[in-house]
Amino acid sequence: MAEYFRPLSPRVGAETHVGKSEILEPAFVQECLAALEHHGVLVFHRLGLSDEEQVSFSGKLGDVIPQGKKRPGGGQDVIFKITLDPKENDAAEYLQSTIHWHIDGIFDETPPVRATMLTGRRLASVGGATEFCNTYAAYEDLSAEQRTQCDGLRLVHSMAASHRCWSPESSEAEHLKWNERRRPKEHPLVWHHASGRKSLVVGMTVDHVVGMSEAESRAFMEKLSAHTTRPENVYHHDWEVGDLLIWDNCGTMHRATPYDPASGRLMHRTVLRGTESIAA
Repeated sequence: MAEYFRPLSPRVGAETHVGKSEILEPAFVQECLAALEHHGVLVFHRLGLSDEEQVSFSGKLGDVIPQGKKRPGGGQDVIFKITLDPKENDAAEYLQSTIHWHIDGIFDETPPVRATMLTGRRLASVGGATEFCNTYAAYEDLSAEQRTQCDGLRLVHSMAASHRCWSPESSEAEHLKWNERRRPKEHPLVWHHASGRKSLVVGMTVDHVVGMSEAESRAFMEKLSAHTTRPENVYHHDWEVGDLLIWDNCGTMHRATPYDPASGRLMHRTVLRGTESIAA
């Protein structure tokens, strides 16, 4: 990994300056996957991939999930546009919540997204950075007593919970509407990975801790979330046009820093199918 990737921090993130001609080589692809597992986030500075090149690179790393617009003749695009402009993305309203910490694919019936790949196309003049935290390290940093407690807990995740993050005054009827779009999902708090590692499954989608009162649940999650997102456990990325970022969605959380919805900020996303379930 030392040949291509340089750590950006002790906890999370590594960068590379390889060019387009190298990224599809089998040796680099294998090293990239190993680096992703080790560092959690990989930064390719100003790589400038086209949609076709991004899809091709994604396909070398794993099984690409269709997630863009439905095509008139059937099928679905694999590029998803991350933008707050409703003219370009029907999910723009929901994407307002992504300024809060989250894990991609938390409501999927199949295993959650394995990894996410994002290319910067247009940037906001203010804000719009992306931050990542290491959820493996967050678990490891807990005391033995805290780990034992967390190992036995389960959380309910809901669309309503994420909606409340950016619209705290919303009504119960609105919460029900959001939960009708994707049904709430129960997961263990601790993800036991096939590798033997463990990570925390938290973020804006957490509705409550199973078996706790509302007040207990809120206090517990506030404390755990603050622990998970401590500055020493976070990498902050200020985008340049053409940057490509890949992150391990099984061992990190991420969020965008606030930016003007009218800024024109646009990212093109591809995602890789998950290979293991969160369920213990």
